[in-house]
Amino acid sequence: MQHDLVVIGCGAAGLAAAVAYADAGGRDARIAVLERAAREDRGGATRWTSSWFRITADRRLDPAFIETMRRVSGGRADLEYCSAYASEVPATFDFLDRHGVPWVYFEQPFANRNTGGGLAMPVPGGVAIVDTLARIVDELPNAKIHYETEAVALRTDGAGRVNGVTVRGPDGERHLGAHAVVIACGGFEGAPDLLRKHLGPRGAELPLVAPTLANNRGDGLRLATPLGADVAGQFDMFHGEPADRRSTKPDAVVYAYPFGIVVNRDAQRFFDEGADSFDATFEQLSYAIWAQQRQEAYFVAEKAILGWPHVANIILTDQPPIEADTIESLATRLGLDPAALAATVRGYNAAIGPGESDRTIRDGKAARGIVPPKSNWATPIATGPFIGYPLTCAITFTFGGIRSDARARVVRPDGTPIAGLYAAGEVTGLYYGEYPAGTSVLRALTFGRIAAREAAQAGE
Repeated sequence: MQHDLVVIGCGAAGLAAAVAYADAGGRDARIAVLERAAREDRGGATRWTSSWFRITADRRLDPAFIETMRRVSGGRADLEYCSAYASEVPATFDFLDRHGVPWVYFEQPFANRNTGGGLAMPVPGGVAIVDTLARIVDELPNAKIHYETEAVALRTDGAGRVNGVTVRGPDGERHLGAHAVVIACGGFEGAPDLLRKHLGPRGAELPLVAPTLANNRGDGLRLATPLGADVAGQFDMFHGEPADRRSTKPDAVVYAYPFGIVVNRDAQRFFDEGADSFDATFEQLSYAIWAQQRQEAYFVAEKAILGWPHVANIILTDQPPIEADTIESLATRLGLDPAALAATVRGYNAAIGPGESDRTIRDGKAARGIVPPKSNWATPIATGPFIGYPLTCAITFTFGGIRSDARARVVRPDGTPIAGLYAAGEVTGLYYGEYPAGTSVLRALTFGRIAAREAAQAGE
């Protein structure tokens, strides 16, 4: 069967590519979208994420993003790609508006980390992207989402141009011809062999932040590298989140740790909880929990923080906090040594300097003379009741992937594109060292659009 476009993946990047291709090529365009999962689980990680967008009030990418990427990557990130991303973000929001994806902008309530001071998100989260764009694909006369269907291999013509995909689904194996193919099937979070290879023997122990990440099996690498595709991104690093160890809910993250302390199984602090706003540090905390603390940590605070403005909104677990009237009894309920936790809390309280705390800025109210220090928002943990959350590191996406350029074309090591092949989303490697939060889903949507535009123009 011949198609104008085959998209491998049904998350934000893949669905944006399918819908944007219909925008460019007309509603009669022949489009196939491959989804490894069943219909009720479609959408990959996008379906479960809050999908924060790191933007300003005038719908532009955080103006500090490019410099942040240069700095945190040590100069390794593709800044031409990052510049194209930044310039295209307003058009991505036009695309969301035009297709009825609901979203909301709000001021960042803690520390105003971004230059523009705000974040946006679809309502009620990434599921709005998946359901809205999938419905549009379903309404196109010659488009179809093929569920429980995986890509087996890319097909090429005699000149090396990609001209289709071999797929395997409920009806067996078959070939889908295409003028262009977009790979948008995520990283290798669900591939134990690749996790062990790139992250080490404990890589496969990482819990998934959402169950459908099990379908992200490194297909982009497996499909594109035999054709000579280059790779990019840091393969031994990943984006993780501090999740409630008790919960089975997807995205059960706990971001309120700057307003208390985090301890390990020995009831010792190991991380500067106030180094920056939570959106700047949660990945570092998560990685430390996995790499240094044997996947076990505990957030401890006064219960009073739950009544502070916005704090409840950044605790996304479905489990209530563990609560007690004394630190010693809280430690017992958490499975920690009561004397050790009480000593840690006393030492922390005694190290808190003078001044008032202001959660909307980096207030400099620090706890010094302890290791590690707490650089901001150091308020006492002294008045009960007290609360605790047991934390672990859940993997969200891997950093390493196939390399694509600013036009979403999959490229070889010399930078030349593989004709007919495009990629978008976390299947493409970009990040090194650190992930600037709030840029992943927006990047997927943006380069899904760009891939569709490039494919449509190439087919003219």
